Amino acid sequence: QVQLVESGGGLVQAGGSLRLSCAASGRTFSIYMMGWFRQAPGKEREFVGSITWNGGSRTYADSVKGRFTISRDNAKNTWYLQMNSLKPEDTAAYYCAARMSSSVRYDYWGQGTQVTVSS
Repeated sequence: QVQLVESGGGLVQAGGSLRLSCAASGRTFSIYMMGWFRQAPGKEREFVGSITWNGGSRTYADSVKGRFTISRDNAKNTWYLQMNSLKPEDTAAYYCAARMSSSVRYDYWGQGTQVTVSS
């Protein structure tokens, strides 16, 4: 089992920045990839980005490329989503997720943290 806890959400004006954190506990040694997703009211959950545990590969959705950056601190079992140049359309609940080395899907999810960008 892996437990994930997000933090760092809040209200920010358009053009501002926020950094989300996702702290993992439990069987973190089996995590292969960590991802960020978001879901706005009335919309499907969408992929934001991901990073492999060793940091060797990062992937981003086109909508956030150049504005968002994912990083990780393995010593703290924590990964981050740095969000710059925020837009009102970035408003959503943001979730972190962990994919285990033996899995092809994200197995564990955090509870989510709300990000609201005002225009």
